[in-house]
Amino acid sequence: MLLLTYVLPSLAQSDSVRRAPVQQSSRAVQPRPAQAARPAAQVPATVTAHKGTTDSPVAARDSVPAAAIPKVHAYDTILQRLARVHPYMNTGKAAEFDINHFRQAEDRDWLVYLVAGVLLLLGIIRTAYLKYFSDMFRAFFNPTLSQRQLKDQLSQSPFPNFLLNFFFAISLGLYLYLLMFRLDYTTDANAWILIPGLMLLVGIIYLLKFVVLRFCGWLFGNEELIDAYVFILYLINKVLGILLVPFLVLLAFCKPGIAQTALYISIFFIVLLVVYRYVRSYSLVRQYLSFSKLHFFLYLCTFEVVPVLLITKVLLLWLTGNP
Repeated sequence: MLLLTYVLPSLAQSDSVRRAPVQQSSRAVQPRPAQAARPAAQVPATVTAHKGTTDSPVAARDSVPAAAIPKVHAYDTILQRLARVHPYMNTGKAAEFDINHFRQAEDRDWLVYLVAGVLLLLGIIRTAYLKYFSDMFRAFFNPTLSQRQLKDQLSQSPFPNFLLNFFFAISLGLYLYLLMFRLDYTTDANAWILIPGLMLLVGIIYLLKFVVLRFCGWLFGNEELIDAYVFILYLINKVLGILLVPFLVLLAFCKPGIAQTALYISIFFIVLLVVYRYVRSYSLVRQYLSFSKLHFFLYLCTFEVVPVLLITKVLLLWLTGNP
C-alpha cells in the first residue's frame, strides 16, 4: 500500500517532467505564416536538436508544406548563370526587338508595259528605217560629212525624222518622270497626268524653238545658217533620245543603289551631249557671223539655261504643293 501510494506517483511525476521539454520543442517547431516558404536548409536549430525524438521530425515535416517550396529547373539556373557571366549575353542593356513593319507592295505593272512600249517603238523605227539610222550616226560622229553630204540625205526623209523627234519627246519625258520618281517627288496618283504632261511639254518646247529659229532666220536673212543650226540641234536630240533608253530600264526596275548610279551616269551623258552640241554650233556660227564669246555665252544663258531652270522650278512647286 505504501509502495503504491508514494513510489508510483513519484515515477509518474518524473516522467511528466521528462516529456515536457519534448512537447515544448515540438510546439516551437510550428512555423510562423511568413516563414512557411523557407527551404529545408533553414529549419530552426530546435528541430535538428531533437532529431532523435519521435515527435520532432514529424512536426518539422508537417510545419513546411511541399507546395510552398519553389521548384527551379536546372535549365533555368544555367541560363541565369550564363546571362550573368557570359560577356556576349551580359551586355547591360535592355532587350531590343527588331520588328520589321509590314511593307505595302506597290502595283507598278503599268510601268513595265510603258517601258516595253517605248522599246517596241524604237525597235519598229530602227527596223523600218535602218539606212536612216546608219546615216544619222555617221553624221553625228563625223561633223564634216554631216554638213555636206549626209545632211541632204537625212533631210530627204521627213517621216523618219519626225518619228525620231517624236520618240525623243517620249523618251525625255519618261526620263524626267523617272528622275522625279527616284528623287521622291511623284506618286502613282499623278503618274498618268505627269508622264503625258512631261512628254507634251518637251514636244511643245522644241516645237516653239523650231518656229522661233525659223522666224529669226527669215527675219535676218540667214536661213542657211538657221537651217544648219536646226539640223545639228535635232540630230543631237535624236541621239540623246536613243541613248536614254537603257537608262529608262535601269531607273524603272533596278534597286535604289543601281538606279542612283545609273542616274548619275545618265546626267553625265546628257551634259556631255549638250556641251558637244554647243561646241558644234559655235564652230558653225563662226563660219557665217563674227561675234564675241561673251555674246554666245549670254545667248546660252538666256535661251537655253534660264527656260530650263524656270520650267524645273514650276514643276517642283506644283509637285510639292508649296506656294
